[in-house]
Amino acid sequence: MLIMLLPLSMFAEAPVSLKLKDAIKYALDANQQAKIAKLNVENSQYKVDEMWAQALPTISGSASLTYNPLLQQSALPNIFGPNPNPDETILVSFGQHWNSNLGVTLTQNVFDKSVFVGMKAARTTQEFYVLNQQLTEEQIIEGVARQYYQILVQRQQIAVLDSNLMNTLQVQKVLQGLYENGLAKKIDLDRIAVNLSNINSQRQQLLNTVALYENELKFLMGMPINTPIVIMDEEVIVPETLMIPDQFPLQIETRTEYNVLQRQKELLAFQKESFKSEYYPTLSLSANYLYQGIGNEIPLFSGQSQGVNWFSAASVGLNLRVPIVDGGFTRAKVRQADVSLRKLDQEIDQTTLALEKAHQNAMIQLNNSLITLKSQEENIKLAEEIYFNTQNNYQNGLATLTDLLAAEISWMQSQNNYTTALLNYRMAEIQILKSKGQLHTLLN
Repeated sequence: MLIMLLPLSMFAEAPVSLKLKDAIKYALDANQQAKIAKLNVENSQYKVDEMWAQALPTISGSASLTYNPLLQQSALPNIFGPNPNPDETILVSFGQHWNSNLGVTLTQNVFDKSVFVGMKAARTTQEFYVLNQQLTEEQIIEGVARQYYQILVQRQQIAVLDSNLMNTLQVQKVLQGLYENGLAKKIDLDRIAVNLSNINSQRQQLLNTVALYENELKFLMGMPINTPIVIMDEEVIVPETLMIPDQFPLQIETRTEYNVLQRQKELLAFQKESFKSEYYPTLSLSANYLYQGIGNEIPLFSGQSQGVNWFSAASVGLNLRVPIVDGGFTRAKVRQADVSLRKLDQEIDQTTLALEKAHQNAMIQLNNSLITLKSQEENIKLAEEIYFNTQNNYQNGLATLTDLLAAEISWMQSQNNYTTALLNYRMAEIQILKSKGQLHTLLN
């Protein structure tokens, strides 16, 4: 009964405080796509082992025990026995009722070009999956950072509304006193009430948006959706000067997207070479050893005294396969692989162009956001000064309520414009890091 009387809040899960690097680290460990990428890297090593196994000798054993209740008979001329007669045909049974075999077989590829090509391709496949894991991590980092900053900006907008709400409540309190003393009109109180209602409505909408963004962030992180989180503010260091494109050239070789396509091109080249290897002959070595027992009794527990004979047999051979005519099957596969390579070349060119465009756009966006930020900083100071001057004039009867509300809206709008510019700056900053291949620096 005492436990039941305890406050439910004592059993509630404590909120998790997250800085950006904490959210990214959590995502890289818990995100399902990151786990799949790690498993692909692990599996690629097994593919390498599989290809190496084809170049190594294989040994297999076999055993059999056969009982023949009816022996096969053959028709032969009667040239045996005490009364031979070649014109007479007799039926003779061949074999024994029991037959047992124990054998070992060894095979070794001596020359198979497709195996050698596959061994090279397996190593490139492993590199491909390592790069793909890196690309997946970069995509997760980018998604988490974008979502994290959006939540921060929304919370800053809520803080702006809270500040305006406090100021409006103060105005309402003053106006209520003036109204009670007959120095203000009822319509002025109603207009303030409407303004307060609008602010509260906007605040609730922002709170709902933050909840949606937080759920999306937890999804990207691989965190249970019911886990409460607290987003910690991040200091933004805004540079004083604009970025000069020549100082930040795009190094395409550092982009993971480009390197993934290059590895994919190598794999397609290996695939084409593997198809062409079907034109080459293959040579393999085989060796067999057989220990056989036959008789009319079970050979496993009988010897020569029971009419069972055991003997050994062995063979060693070379097997050569030479392709002659396949109806153009191999040629068609080689040409398809060649087309795939040419298509990938076009995709690489398009990706290179897209990366260059993204890099230039990111610098333009960053510079524009920097200019807007500095402008909005001045606007906020000016709008704040206008608002408090108008508020003072209104209290002294030198300004109308309309002037006061307009000044308040202007101040709030300037603050929202600043937070929007700050979000744009942070998004552009992410794109700059991405274009330079430095998204992992967000972990520092």
